[in-house]
Amino acid sequence: MRATALLAVVCAAQFMVVLDVSVVNVALPSMGAALGFTGTGLGWVVNAYALVFAGLLLVGGRLADLYGHKRVFLIGLALFTVASLVGGLATAPGWLIAARAGQGVGAAVLAPATLTILTTSFSVGPRRTKALALWTAIGLAGGTAGNLLGGVLTEFLTWRATLLINVPVGVLGLILAVWILAPDATKGPPARLDVPGALLATSGLAALAYGVGEAATRGWSALVTLAAITTGTGLLMTFVAVEARYARMPLIPLSLLRIRSVAVGNVAMLLAGACLNPMWFFLTLSMQHVLGYTPLQTGLAFLPHTLITIAVGTRVTPRLMRLVDGRVLISTGALLAAAGFGWQAQLGTDSDYLTGILGPAVIFSVGAGLLNTPITAAVTAGVPTGDAGAASGLMNSTKQVGAALGLAALITATATVGAAEGYGRAFWLIAAAMVGVAAIAPALPAHRDSA
Repeated sequence: MRATALLAVVCAAQFMVVLDVSVVNVALPSMGAALGFTGTGLGWVVNAYALVFAGLLLVGGRLADLYGHKRVFLIGLALFTVASLVGGLATAPGWLIAARAGQGVGAAVLAPATLTILTTSFSVGPRRTKALALWTAIGLAGGTAGNLLGGVLTEFLTWRATLLINVPVGVLGLILAVWILAPDATKGPPARLDVPGALLATSGLAALAYGVGEAATRGWSALVTLAAITTGTGLLMTFVAVEARYARMPLIPLSLLRIRSVAVGNVAMLLAGACLNPMWFFLTLSMQHVLGYTPLQTGLAFLPHTLITIAVGTRVTPRLMRLVDGRVLISTGALLAAAGFGWQAQLGTDSDYLTGILGPAVIFSVGAGLLNTPITAAVTAGVPTGDAGAASGLMNSTKQVGAALGLAALITATATVGAAEGYGRAFWLIAAAMVGVAAIAPALPAHRDSA
């Protein structure tokens, strides 16, 4: 019972973090009208959260190792909840943007802690696989649910509800977490955080994420894009050099990258993130611009994607992982997803929901449900307990950076053609990348859950 309650609290926190990436999307016009946003300022309601979240993930992961998983989880959830309240009460654009940045800080601390708690609470085997499967499926569901919930809350309540809904959930989560999560082990005086590494990693990831975001709107050749990407890359290269030569307690122990499952798994995660996260962006636009769906209709149309992914990811994949090598599941899932995206690329103005949306959704959602849990299990396998938070932060950072790079690259590749043709091209490119994931999988170590 206690393990079930722990899983529920941790997954609810992860759901909130992922949900808030997209829950404000549908509400943006209402926010702009209510608070008087001008020009490109409204985009920062989304970017403030995404940039801070991506930039601080490595730091957030290491904090859990140094100061205790429970303590860091509670701090992250409290920050996220308070920032949500502040944002929901905003009366000016700067106020709302600052609150969204505050949410990003809380999310960067909270997200790695949720995975770290699971990997340290459940030993390797079927129980951990089931926990990781639910955590992964809940994260995927949060991305799709954000659009639906944002549309419902904005239409029937107010845009403020997209932020304020986190407050009661967060308060309840804090109360339950204090009772359910095991106390942090006493380790003596905590080690110091690698401050130079933290500053380099945070600024490097934030600059890279900003540059990639600018590439999606200004193009890859724009001066601001090139400057941000060059700066971010340089800072991250310096970060690696500092961690390798000077850091006593590095933010990311480079020994982690000598674990084959971690190194190869993160490459697969980078590529999967570049496919599966941008997919929601292009599918949303396809429904509205090609099929003429309203925001609420679009949100409802995503329900099969969510339900199938959760059902396969939580019920089917853990059982298959006892019988089949995880590498086979990753390759099979990636090829199924590629086939589904190839079908999705055929969407046109004369398509109906059954053949244009639901059919492809069944195929690529089954594929996504099969591949995500084995990748997550691979990335966290063989990691020493003391570095579990660092490994979680690295995986989350890889996924977020992959999503940003993938979205920018796909927007650039489709910018010069019409809507239906452009979205079709995006789905073909996503399908090709999923074939790449299938090709990488055999390089992972063999893995099958014992009974």
